Amino acid sequence: MLRDNDFDFDLSARDIAILKARVKYPDAPVSKIRDILEDEFDISLSHNRVNEILNDMRDDDIFSMQAVPNRNIFEYYLFQVAFHYSNFDENWKECFEQLRDDPHVVMFVSADDYHEWQFVAQFASSEESEDWRHEFVKEYGNFIAQIDKTAFPTMHKFETSAAVFDDLLRQMDAAEYLPSPEQSSEEGESTDRLSVNQ
Repeated sequence: MLRDNDFDFDLSARDIAILKARVKYPDAPVSKIRDILEDEFDISLSHNRVNEILNDMRDDDIFSMQAVPNRNIFEYYLFQVAFHYSNFDENWKECFEQLRDDPHVVMFVSADDYHEWQFVAQFASSEESEDWRHEFVKEYGNFIAQIDKTAFPTMHKFETSAAVFDDLLRQMDAAEYLPSPEQSSEEGESTDRLSVNQ
């Protein structure tokens, strides 16, 4: 069983292999995924069963199918936020919810750092990012001790590779679903268009 702070993911090694195949081949029809599972993992299932398993995973928020815009359309920034703890109790929830729901925020995390909240945001221009930060500080300035911003002028990689699931399969002692060394090098070159919830 895989576990995070909010969800219990009851995934078998076979489920991980199916998810890996979907991530590796995001545009393949389910009938092709069924063939891939047979060829690469020696998993024999009907395409209806594979479709049912993938739908169940989607329903359980294991992954989601999303349109991912070309990463060069937007500019990306890392924001790091530290708090005035004397004002934390009365301000954190509203600020948290605003960041979580903000359409510019791509990833929002808590960190074991002086900057306890960190997030990556996307904007159409550097001016838009500055305007956004100005408005954010204006609204939550009594709560924020420091907000740092780092621009990412070039995005070299923005994806989840299917090979990352091999780590989970190793932890589960599922050697039967691990690729041979030749397959590993091929998988490292794959990209995906899936959002995998973590």
